[in-house]
Amino acid sequence: MPYLVPPHIPPGRLADSAQPALAVADDLLLRPWRRADAPAVVAAFADPAIQHWHLRRADTEDEARDWIKQWQDAWNSETGAHWAVVRPERAGDGREEVLGRVSLRSLVPTTGMAECSYWVLPAARGRGVAPRAVSSLARWALDEIGFERLELAHSVLNQRSCRVAAKSGFALEGTRRRSLLHADGWHDMHLHARLRGEDANG
Repeated sequence: MPYLVPPHIPPGRLADSAQPALAVADDLLLRPWRRADAPAVVAAFADPAIQHWHLRRADTEDEARDWIKQWQDAWNSETGAHWAVVRPERAGDGREEVLGRVSLRSLVPTTGMAECSYWVLPAARGRGVAPRAVSSLARWALDEIGFERLELAHSVLNQRSCRVAAKSGFALEGTRRRSLLHADGWHDMHLHARLRGEDANG
């Protein structure tokens, strides 16, 4: 049975090339995850705040490496795209620092839709890391790849994520009632979205 409309994003648009690194600013870079990043993933999911808003945790570096492998494979299957948010090495510094994660998940290339998610390690909070990283990812996905709609959902109790969504140009569209089960029970979820061609500043 043929489709009446062609795929919004043709198959292979992502997988036919290597996952790129995306520059955010002089002090931030989005780059593909590496196996060596496993300690940073374990540290992130040991943080009570990150655990509170997520459904899983990584207790060992082996588990974290399994996650990283899944994130890497998602690019090739065009089901997800995951980046580490890092502070690049600087002259005389000699080290790169992992600050967090941003991703596109629930990718539906045929309809041009995806969902943004993110977390930031405790030491990097309060520096605008999340909104800058999410904004850069959204610009790349909408303007360069051609996604039509990106969504961002968070618990209505997570006011920090609500501010990140607003600063990243994701308009609040409504509330999905009892939409996600967390460890402490069911949460209503705010739904934000950013559309291709839409002014990120409103």
